[in-house]
Amino acid sequence: MDLAERIARRRSTREGDRVVVDRDHLSPVFHRSEPVGRGPVLEQLLDELEPVFDGELPPPVSVVGPSGAGTSAIVTALFAALNERFGDSHRWIETTTRAGSGRPVTWFVYVDGRRVESAFAFYRAVLSVLSAEAVPESGVGTDELRDRLCDRLDRADRRAVVAIDHHDEPETLAYDRATELLEPVGGSVSTVAVGRRDPVGWAGETVAVPAYRDHELVDVITDRTSSGLAAGALDHGLVRDLARWADGNAHDALAALFGAAVLATDADGDRIEPDHLEAAKADVPEPCVHLDRVLALSETRQRVLLDLIAADSDGRPIREVAPEIAARSSLTAGTVKRFLYELADRGVIERVPLPANGSGRRPSTLEPRFPTIPFRTLASIEG
Repeated sequence: MDLAERIARRRSTREGDRVVVDRDHLSPVFHRSEPVGRGPVLEQLLDELEPVFDGELPPPVSVVGPSGAGTSAIVTALFAALNERFGDSHRWIETTTRAGSGRPVTWFVYVDGRRVESAFAFYRAVLSVLSAEAVPESGVGTDELRDRLCDRLDRADRRAVVAIDHHDEPETLAYDRATELLEPVGGSVSTVAVGRRDPVGWAGETVAVPAYRDHELVDVITDRTSSGLAAGALDHGLVRDLARWADGNAHDALAALFGAAVLATDADGDRIEPDHLEAAKADVPEPCVHLDRVLALSETRQRVLLDLIAADSDGRPIREVAPEIAARSSLTAGTVKRFLYELADRGVIERVPLPANGSGRRPSTLEPRFPTIPFRTLASIEG
């Protein structure tokens, strides 16, 4: 946080008795431009990407870490910084307009596999970084976008490093599929696989991202609260307790912090109390689905989940809950039930068997596997 941000934050805390100053900085789906406590890992990844400093493509590399270790934050931050040095628009104009400059351009492209569901979307995501012009969202075909990508990289002094994040999660863009889509420009592109595991059959180098240690997680939480909360809104002892509870998982720690801030605000409090934090921690399941996976779902499915939470489905069979959710929307009970089963198959919610009530099929209820308090606040649904 620079000096101007610090002054603005101090001023904002004087404009009302608010717990939250900047909600984004508390969010578990928000990445800082410089990840806290990840210097050694950033250096390791820079070692693997070092050929770009000599104007060459690096070999493929895999970045692997457990949930909440910050793999996405590391790659997005590093790619943004590298783009400033090797792929920004000013260098692109210079390289493409001055004959014989001899200064290659390397773009660093981050692709979120959770939000890329087709070849068209993949090419569009890559081109949005490589192209100085707006990339169409519709009205053109996949082949045309692929041809545009080929044209953009059809020079010896243009290349790209493409990161494919979350490649090993259900319903996301697989690493093998991404490399297949990049085959037409294979000589000008290198890849970075980002996930909890290496791609199947991986033979390249791997940068391992360890879980946070308790003192590192304290630093992460403190950094977020310094920007996101009013001064004095959270006791440092509670920060240490939260870090120990999260057991190295920054996502879970920040989800509980965000939830506690929401509860304190709803109670018109001027600080986060221990009971706010305990209630928010209880809202984070173990194991927990990353909140961004839920926010990457379609608006219709997010609405179904919001209505599921509002219906208080705990202990109630699906056959009772589905019609209640349908009554809140334009969906039929059958469609709602299908969505719920689909989300359970994805692991976003869990089917929990209920006691048998006769000789018929054993009923089941549903439990969210994600933090519901921050989801209700961050879901991209109006009304």
